[in-house]
Amino acid sequence: MFSNKEEFKAEFCQKMIEKYGRDVKYSHASERYLVLGEMVKNYAADCWMKSKDKVRNKEEKQLFYFSMEFLIGRLLTNNMMNLGIYNTVKDGLDELGYDLNELEEIETDAGLGNGGLGRLAACFLDSLASMKLPGHGNSIRYEYGLFRQKIENNQQLEVPDIWLKYGNPWEVRKADHAVEVKFYGQIETYWNQYGNMDVKHINAQVVRAVPYDVQVIGKDNKCVNTLRLWKPEASDSAPSGQDFITYIQDVNKICQNVYPDDSTEEGRMLRIKQEYFFSSAGLQTIVSCHYDNYHTLDNLADKVVIQLNDTHPILIIPELMRILLDEYHYSWDKAWNIVTHTVAYTNHTIMQEALEKWPVYMIAKLLPRIYLLIQEINRRFINEVVAKTNDHELANRVAIIIDNQVHMAHLAAATVFSINGVAKIHTEILKNDVMKDFYGLYPEKFNNKTNGITPRRWLLYSNPQLTELLKSIIGNGFIDDISQLSKLNQFVSDPEIIHRFQQVKLQRKEILAAYVKKQLNIELNINSIFDVQAKRLHAYKRQMLNCMHIISLYQKIKADKSFSMYPMTFLFGAKAAPSYVFAKKVIQLINTLAQLVNNDPEVNKYMQIVFIPNYCVSIAEILMNSADISEQISTAGKEASGTGNMKLMMNGAITLGTLDGANVEIRDCVGDDNIVIFGHTVEQLRQLKASGYSAMSYYQNDREIRQVMDALIDGTIANDKNTFKEIFDEIIYRNDEFFLLADYHQYCDAHRNLNDLYWHKRDLFTQKCLVNIANSAYFSSDRTIADYNRDIWHLQKVD
Repeated sequence: MFSNKEEFKAEFCQKMIEKYGRDVKYSHASERYLVLGEMVKNYAADCWMKSKDKVRNKEEKQLFYFSMEFLIGRLLTNNMMNLGIYNTVKDGLDELGYDLNELEEIETDAGLGNGGLGRLAACFLDSLASMKLPGHGNSIRYEYGLFRQKIENNQQLEVPDIWLKYGNPWEVRKADHAVEVKFYGQIETYWNQYGNMDVKHINAQVVRAVPYDVQVIGKDNKCVNTLRLWKPEASDSAPSGQDFITYIQDVNKICQNVYPDDSTEEGRMLRIKQEYFFSSAGLQTIVSCHYDNYHTLDNLADKVVIQLNDTHPILIIPELMRILLDEYHYSWDKAWNIVTHTVAYTNHTIMQEALEKWPVYMIAKLLPRIYLLIQEINRRFINEVVAKTNDHELANRVAIIIDNQVHMAHLAAATVFSINGVAKIHTEILKNDVMKDFYGLYPEKFNNKTNGITPRRWLLYSNPQLTELLKSIIGNGFIDDISQLSKLNQFVSDPEIIHRFQQVKLQRKEILAAYVKKQLNIELNINSIFDVQAKRLHAYKRQMLNCMHIISLYQKIKADKSFSMYPMTFLFGAKAAPSYVFAKKVIQLINTLAQLVNNDPEVNKYMQIVFIPNYCVSIAEILMNSADISEQISTAGKEASGTGNMKLMMNGAITLGTLDGANVEIRDCVGDDNIVIFGHTVEQLRQLKASGYSAMSYYQNDREIRQVMDALIDGTIANDKNTFKEIFDEIIYRNDEFFLLADYHQYCDAHRNLNDLYWHKRDLFTQKCLVNIANSAYFSSDRTIADYNRDIWHLQKVD
């Protein structure tokens, strides 16, 4: 293990010879990246081993965080920074004549997720390790991620995300730790010689699950946890009755993509298969390792806590029952007691379509033993509710199986010991609406854990310019204790600090502009206001409201020669699910508007629109810190929390948003004067809907709204008037489900006020940006993890 740049250079050159059989001066850049990655991994290996040994020897409780996604981004810079070797490596490579930045750019974002759910999980792992808490991740080793997004003819095109094309230097394949996961087949039961019922799963399709372990390195503390990614492979017990080629194809499909299209029966079956595959594989390993260490599972809940990140891993519940009943011969009551004290659940949505419900026949066919257990859990749970309340209607409402569908969130709520929302308003909606019946039954289970982001990746490493400015103002203490950012509050009105921050923001805009020029050949106006909306494309997130405002500005500029505003650059980043037609139409609209606006000299002096394709972690790292305005404009009550709002806030953007998700708590932290809130509240929207909300009435009676909507279908935006008719129809004829028209004028007014503030009182605008930075520590995932640990997990630091 190298300790200085001379040792690093010697080891780097030797490793190149050993791995590729060539002198470093003849090596390819990708070979240099892979060698460096393996050296960094090996540098942390001793700490990895010792971290495991400490947990084992001290018999410490461990967390296992199950999530369908872990958007870990690129690891080279992050791992070197956390290990404290970045400068040594950089200096050594410089002397060898190589640019570390070139190697950093070769690394691709790991294709292990889609959006905020996965990025949150990655932030949590970073915080757990940096806080020296034994917490590990479990997921799938997807081969092609979600998809790589291209824009052709202004439309989204999905192509495979070949993120493993150079291999992955961060993973360790552990074939000896593989387990088998069974699908299909039949269940046989019989009584053994000891009077116990044995269960046999016959004629199953057996898939071998092989773990690939990735280090999760804490900052400067020698703590290394593990992200375990499961890859499906063919089993020696392959089914004899199935064609071998078909079997291999079925196995490979499990890990091909994140979230396969669930608009077809085949896609839904594959989703269930994915969810059970990694839940079963991870759980089998946890249980067997625990039994090897303690020779009993009676104390499982004392030594293990399993956190389910949304509904995707909820099959862990019947799977743990299966293992305890069938493999370790526990009685039902003892097994149930272990399960209900081991598993906790985080809810991330109030959207009904995202609260997974799977047809009974699918689960019964694919997972016959699991379905029998779900049936029995459901039967016992209904009896428990009736015995507790004597309310049969309530029991029917909270049942796990309703109308031949298995309600996954109900299965969780009936079982787990903790149910948490991810922002205060979200948790209140769960308690008072979405899970009201369960809250009435088990109020003690419900709690709030507002999301957070790791300040290491999202401030210290991705924004070194701001980090250096903060060091010069408040010292270095905030690096290890992010709450010390609050010291900045003393300086937010200092003219010198305001000017220096403006220069930092300009530098970050220049970095983004260079990227946009290189990738899209578009020249950004770095002296304009950068307005950023970067998140998954969904109707409730209301990228369409942003488009409506842009259309209105375009119309005003064209119609009124005296119209004026400070120049704005509207920056979008978003992927739409391949089968989500409306979302893909909005992406097409954004790009069509960009083409229209950016090529019109009358308009482009005032505004510019840029859609950055293939939005991902590494793009976010240069986009978030360039922003002046943070667009958080979802319909009130629909966004669980959001984390982009936190990243933008921590880097000095002013939130323009509704009272939704974590925006409410951002307002609490910064005060009404340092955030711009618009739109109807949750309660106001309830009343509006109850009184008979009519999108057609807004359209017919409001001239500006009518002009904006008509632009979609009258040839203003696209020559083919039918191109965006689907968007028009969705809003006007399907009654504007997410209340764009109701919030439109308030949104436009809020935008105008922010534009005027930047234009005429730039220093005051900057002061508000600094207030946001100074009060962003609450949204650190270190705080979130401390809250989870205090109330749910009860882990001890491993020193």
